[in-house]
Order: sequence, then structure tokens, then C-alpha cells
Amino acid sequence: MTDPILYDRHPDTYRHWSLKVAGPVATLTLAIDEGGGLVPGYKLKLNSYDLGVDMELHDALQRIRFEHPAVKSVIITSGLSRMFCAGANIYMLGQSDYGWKVNFCKFTNETRNGIEDTSRHSGTTYIAALNGTTAGGGYELALACDEIWLVDDRSSAVSLPEVPLLGVLPGTGGLTRVVDKRKVRRDLADVFCTSEEGVRGKRAKEWGFVDELAPTQEFMDRVQARAADLAGDDGTHCETPGGSGVRGDG
Repeated sequence: MTDPILYDRHPDTYRHWSLKVAGPVATLTLAIDEGGGLVPGYKLKLNSYDLGVDMELHDALQRIRFEHPAVKSVIITSGLSRMFCAGANIYMLGQSDYGWKVNFCKFTNETRNGIEDTSRHSGTTYIAALNGTTAGGGYELALACDEIWLVDDRSSAVSLPEVPLLGVLPGTGGLTRVVDKRKVRRDLADVFCTSEEGVRGKRAKEWGFVDELAPTQEFMDRVQARAADLAGDDGTHCETPGGSGVRGDG
């Protein structure tokens, strides 16, 4: 991992994210190419991510902010069935040296900070549409958003499994955002972060880990309606020319 890493990305060559802009609403969809790791030696299964995935996310967020200033709501969701994001790829972390891990966490956290900065200073609302299992860094990405919606399918859960499984603290702001941002009671946060399976459905909402639930059949329709409402969209727009980032061959 000594070769220089180039951080520039373009929607035409995204391998993991797709971006669509329709009037004041943008949708970022995560469908990770398992064989598209930044370096050899691991597969990005279960929508787990490495630095390359976050480079694309960072690029997409900047394009929304500066190339599409009319966007006022952003939906972040997954293109996989019953899986939002399993978090950082543990095999990538296992083969990385200390410096790589530190830079990976720093870049990832700055990307999430950028979501909050855009929300705060540009008036853009971010909605995490969790259409399946959401763990570790996947939930930390959701925590950076203004609203978190979870599909109510009796199996999808949110979790920070690093503590019970690996004996480490979440590395990109998970516990801080749970307690300081979402104001989850500290005793509930303790139960949550020491539980491998996390929490799902009604309990996740009651405890404050998500904002809204919706059944599978209605999930994305309700999320999109919420995003349009927050953006003040009257439904008369058309998709912005060139607003879609089509995943390329890399």
C-alpha cells in the first residue's frame, strides 16, 4: 500500500454509487461492486466499503452541493435487497497497516462531517433510507444524516457491533452521534453498542436510533414523499440533464 492514491473521481466511472438528481431531490444509491476494492486481497461483500467507496461518496456529495445547488433533499439508500451497508470491510482493515487505517478513518469521518456541514450551512436535508441490515460504519453514515428511516420488515436492524465482536470502539463518530446528536439515553446506548444484533423496528424508533419506520411495500414511496416535502417540491420538475451518475467499468 505504498503506491500514491488519487482521490479524484467522476460519476461516469463510479463503481459503487449512483447519483440521480430530479429537481430539488437527489438520490444516492449504494450497490458496491464486490470485486472493486481499491487494492487487491479482499471482496467488498454485503455492501461493505473501503476507502475507494468513500472517495466516490465524497465526490458525489461535493457535486450535489456545488453542481446542483437547487437540491434541498438528499436520499441515501442501497440498491441491494434487505441490506443497506455492513460497514467497513474487516478483511481490508485486517491487511492494512496502522497508517492506512488511521487515514481511512479520518477520510471517512470527514466525509460524514461534510454531510452535516452541508445540512447546517446550505440548507440541504439528508435522509438515510435504510432498506435492510445496517451495521457499523453503515449506521455511522446514517447517523450523519438529518433523518433515519428504517424498513419495518421484522428483520432489518441497526447496530454498532464493533464492541462485542472486535473489542474496539466505532471509529467514525458512532457513539458520539448516538448520544450527543440523537440524544439517546446513555443506558440505552450502552445496551446498543454492546449488543451484536443491535435493535430493530419499533424498539429502534422508541429508543431513538431511527426516526421513522415504513413497511417494505411502501418504504421508498414514503421516503421520497418526505424528501419532496422537505425540499418544497410541487412535483412539476423533470430530471436534470446529466443528473444521473452511471456506474462505469472503472
